[in-house]
Amino acid sequence: MRLWLVRHAPVAAAAGLCYGASDLAADAAATRAAARALSGQLPQGLALGVSPLQRCEHLAQVLQALRPDLIPRTDARLREMDFGAWEGRPWRDIGRAEFDRWLADFADAPPGAGAETVRALMARVGAAWDEWRASGADRVWITHAGVIRAALLLSRGVRLPASAADWPAEALRPATLVEIR
Repeated sequence: MRLWLVRHAPVAAAAGLCYGASDLAADAAATRAAARALSGQLPQGLALGVSPLQRCEHLAQVLQALRPDLIPRTDARLREMDFGAWEGRPWRDIGRAEFDRWLADFADAPPGAGAETVRALMARVGAAWDEWRASGADRVWITHAGVIRAALLLSRGVRLPASAADWPAEALRPATLVEIR
């Protein structure tokens, strides 16, 4: 069984912006280019799990137009982490004390007021992971960097990182394709 994890194309927003659960559009030309590249890399007839955020849904729509054999299904478990009050703020404007508070209790402290915890993110991605594993079928997820990193942990048998140091640091550029076996 294989799971292909696809990160959406770059968003149309200022560099350095915290935009986890914010529903920002991706760059249209970059989305089309990513779909063209993906269309030649994926096997026939795969089911696509798609984050409900428009930057992922648009990529799935363009990809399906090129590859009608791919079957998209929106899956809310694949949306990016919600950073609460940090959403829409430049990362550089988030104070060191705020980061330190989150990192001190990485699994259970919300990064910003009203945010999702890493424990909650891992639980919902873990539920999607478990469903995929039980299906016995290859699948594609069109999703976000945080979800891809959570899936990488799950592929290593980690259901919850013990600390922030355990969070995967792999670079995941927009339109990245990662394969898990």
